[in-house]
Amino acid sequence: MSTFKNYFLIVVSIQLVLLVFSCSSDISENKDHLVFRYNEQYQISTLDPAFARNPQIIWPTNQLFNGLVQLDDNLNIQPDIAKTWQVSDDALQYTFTLRDDVLFHKHAQFKTKDSTRFVNASDFVYSFGRLTDPAVASPGGWVMNKVDSYKALNDSTFTIQLKQPFPAFLGLLSMRYCSVVPKEVVDFYGNDFRSNPIGTGPFKFKRWEEGVKLVLRKNNLYYEFDEKGTRLPYLEAVAITFLPDKQSEFLQFAQGNIDFLNSLDPSYKDELLTASGRLREKYQNDVDLSVSPQLNTEYIGFYLDSSTDEVQSELLRKAVNYGFDRQKMITYLRNGIGEPAEHGFIPMGLPGFDYIQGYAYNPKLSRKLIKQYKKESGNMDPMISIGTNSQYLDICEYIQRELQKAGLRVEINVMPPSTLRQMKSSGDLDAFRASWIADYPDAENYLSLFYSKNFTPNGPNYTHFKSADYDSIYEHSLSMVDVDTRKLDYIRMDSIIIAKAPIIPLYYDQVVRFTRKNISGLTPNPQNFLVLKRVKKSKI
Repeated sequence: MSTFKNYFLIVVSIQLVLLVFSCSSDISENKDHLVFRYNEQYQISTLDPAFARNPQIIWPTNQLFNGLVQLDDNLNIQPDIAKTWQVSDDALQYTFTLRDDVLFHKHAQFKTKDSTRFVNASDFVYSFGRLTDPAVASPGGWVMNKVDSYKALNDSTFTIQLKQPFPAFLGLLSMRYCSVVPKEVVDFYGNDFRSNPIGTGPFKFKRWEEGVKLVLRKNNLYYEFDEKGTRLPYLEAVAITFLPDKQSEFLQFAQGNIDFLNSLDPSYKDELLTASGRLREKYQNDVDLSVSPQLNTEYIGFYLDSSTDEVQSELLRKAVNYGFDRQKMITYLRNGIGEPAEHGFIPMGLPGFDYIQGYAYNPKLSRKLIKQYKKESGNMDPMISIGTNSQYLDICEYIQRELQKAGLRVEINVMPPSTLRQMKSSGDLDAFRASWIADYPDAENYLSLFYSKNFTPNGPNYTHFKSADYDSIYEHSLSMVDVDTRKLDYIRMDSIIIAKAPIIPLYYDQVVRFTRKNISGLTPNPQNFLVLKRVKKSKI
C-alpha cells in the first residue's frame, strides 16, 4: 500500500473517530452502546419521503416515517397506520381503518400542549396530494397513476378508488413515497422540510451535517410494541456517516467503528470471503455474515431504437447471451454471491420465477450465431459498445474476453453512475449495464420495463422494446386478481423477453450483510431495506 494511501486512511480514521465522538454528545455516555452506526457511501439529498427514490434516501426515511401498510421480511402485507382494510368485490375501492394512537414527532407547529397530535385520515389526503403536486415535483408521482380518487370519510376512515384493478396496489402503498406527513409542518418549512423531517417513525430527526453525519434519536412515543409488550425501538439512536470510499468504510467496520456493511464490494470481497462465499476464519469471532435472495436482477440492456446494426440484430443479442458462463462469473468475480440468471428477467422470490429456461452457456451456438450474422449482414468485424460504471467493470471485461473468443468485439465505456443513469435514460448508449431492484413485491414491477407505453423518459422502458403481443398480455394481467392466473401471464411475458433478447440477464442478486457480533435483530428482507426498530446492540 502506498505512503499516500496509508496517510489517507489514517486521516479518514481520525475524522471518523471524531465524528463518532461528536455523536456521543447527542446521547448520554451510559447509552452510547445503544447507537447503531452505519456508513452511507453516497450523499443523501433529502429526508422528505416524497423523494425517496433510491436506497440511500429510503434507508433513513424508513426510520422516520410510516404509511398505511408495511411489508414483513417475507414480503407479506402487514398493517401499519391502517389497522384493517377492505377491498370491494370489483377490486376498485380500498377502505382503510386507521389506528387512533399514532402521534407525529413533536414540533412547535402543532401548537398543542404536548407539541404533537394524532394522525388522521385527512393527513393521508394531504400526503397523497403532494405526490402529484407540480410545485412539489415528487419523483413518486407515478404511484398515483392507478388512482382515480381518494378521500377521508372521517378521522379514522380513508378510501382509495382505482381507475382499474391493480393486484399489486397494496404492495405499492408500502413504498416510502406513500408515507404520511403533517401539513402544518411541511407548510412551515416549505422546501426545507427535506432537512427538517417530521414523521411518525420509530426514530425522530436530531441533526444533519450534510456530507458529514446524520443523527436520529429514539421516538419514545412510537406506537408499535414487541410480543412482550415492550415499546419499540430498542436502540437509542442511529448515526450515519458519509465516507465515499468503500475501502475506508471497510476499515472502519473492521475496527468496530461502524456496525455493519451492506453489499459485496470488489475492494474488500476477497478480504472478507473465500472463493466459495464463506466468511474468512480471521473474522469469524467478530463478524456475522447473512446472505439471502434479493429482488434485484442485474442485466445488460440493449437500446433497440439505436441506429447501430449490431444492436438491431436479434442474432447478435442472442449470441451475447449464450457467449459467457454465468456460473463461472458468479464464482470467480462475486465469490459465489448471487444466482446465475439462466431463467428470465423475473428474480427469485416472485411468482413466475424459474418457470422458463433462459440462456445457458453455449459457446458453440454463440460462435454459430455470430458467423450467421456476419454472413447475412456482410459485416465481418461486428462490435457492441457497453456503458458501465467502475463497480461492474470486472463483469463487463469478463464478458468482453469471452465474446472475443467467439468473434465479437465488445467495447466498454466506463463512466460515473450519474452519467450512466442519464445516458441510459436519454437513449445515448447502445448497451448499458443496469439493475432493477423491485419498488414493490410483484413481478409486474419487472415486466413493466418492456411495456411499450413506458418508453423512457416517461417510464422505465430503457430498451424501447415493443411487442403488440407483449403489450396485450401485460394489459390483460393487470385485470387478473387471481394470483395463479396472473402468474401465467407473467410467464408468457417473460418468455417473450427471452425469445427477443432485448436484455442480457446476468445474475439474480442476493442481500449480503456483514454485522458485528453484538448486533441482533437485523433480519434480511428481499428488498434490502434497512429496518432498525427491532435491532438490539449489546455491550462488547
